[in-house]
Amino acid sequence: MRKRARGIVGVVAMASIVAVALAGCSRGGTEDGGGTDGSAAPASPGITDTSITFGITSPLTGATAGPGNCTVDGALAYFGVKNAEGGIEFGDGKTRTVEIKAYDDGYDPQKALANFQQMVSDGVFAAGLGLGTPTNRAWREAAIDEGVPQVLVQTGDPLFSDREESPEQIGLVPIYQQEGAAFGELLASSDEPHKVAILSQNDDYGKGYVEGLKDAIADADNIEIVGELTYEATDTSVDAQLTELAATGADVFFNAMSITPLVISSLQKAQQIGWLPSWFLPSNTSSPVAILEPGGASAFPGIYSVAFSQSAASPAFQESEEGKAFLAAIDEYTNQDGVPAFPHCVWSWIGAATLEQAFMKMEEPTRESFMAALMSIEDFQAPFMLEGSDINTTVDGKPAVSSVQVQKYNGKGYATAETFG
Repeated sequence: MRKRARGIVGVVAMASIVAVALAGCSRGGTEDGGGTDGSAAPASPGITDTSITFGITSPLTGATAGPGNCTVDGALAYFGVKNAEGGIEFGDGKTRTVEIKAYDDGYDPQKALANFQQMVSDGVFAAGLGLGTPTNRAWREAAIDEGVPQVLVQTGDPLFSDREESPEQIGLVPIYQQEGAAFGELLASSDEPHKVAILSQNDDYGKGYVEGLKDAIADADNIEIVGELTYEATDTSVDAQLTELAATGADVFFNAMSITPLVISSLQKAQQIGWLPSWFLPSNTSSPVAILEPGGASAFPGIYSVAFSQSAASPAFQESEEGKAFLAAIDEYTNQDGVPAFPHCVWSWIGAATLEQAFMKMEEPTRESFMAALMSIEDFQAPFMLEGSDINTTVDGKPAVSSVQVQKYNGKGYATAETFG
């Protein structure tokens, strides 16, 4: 915790300085970065001629703290390097450092809303990158009312990429339906008949994955859904659901689950009752080190997930110059112990690189200019993205990343799955 504590203290201290500097400079004020003679737009809160403050609310404690901390750490590391190099030259010609201010919501929607209200008081320019569907939804309407950008959030909820419904928002990762559909398409292309059992989180997260799967297999006569149950995100056990689904004799288990401890216990419970189907796991709960290894995933004939980025755990990543720079930055600027166990650290790094692209394009120190710049990024090959994936923020209804590849667990990491089986 030593490095984490040092990093947060530094961020909070800097945020306080920024808040003092912005005292009396409300939305539309002119303290820094904006002119008073009508020749330039007045600066929005949270940006001066030398710095910009970005807020992240994410679960830093509790059951989803592992991926939640990563949503902060990737950005801390990325901008830690950029700040040490002197900052980023924005589109208005000013060079600024990027200060990250992190808030713990514990995956609690009410805490997330309170965190956003605190961000407004603290004078953040924009916020985002944080993990969670219910938590990001909790402060979405408030962000729209306040005109604060809520961007590159790490949820697959399509609501955040609907330009009319969510004018101040955009998602970073592919929507749930895309992940579910990718697996369904692979399964439908199999030459064999399959019986599928489904367990999903009883909210928009689980419903989105199941919707994508069912749409993809709607015309496949080799696929039969033989059981379908749900669980609540607050549940601490799904043993009863697993026992009931095992009785269906399904050879494929579609587990749309977002809670790390539940995924591990599900893998263990299935083995205890002798049910060994192939599995599909969402991209955010399929970490080889943090979930599959403790869950004993090698006992199953196949564990499938989807990806759009390289894995920090792969030898190719760690041997590349970019990978070495990433790991060095993570070590210097965060509390991660060695190679991050969750992909969200890489995703946050990708999100930070996308923010940098927007900063370099924004011509005025305003939230309006930032959103215009962010929503105009096309064909940006961010670091660590898989071949065939890129950043495109210009399509209504799509997040910044809208392509995925199905991958199969090989005992250590993942390899692209061309076929099922």
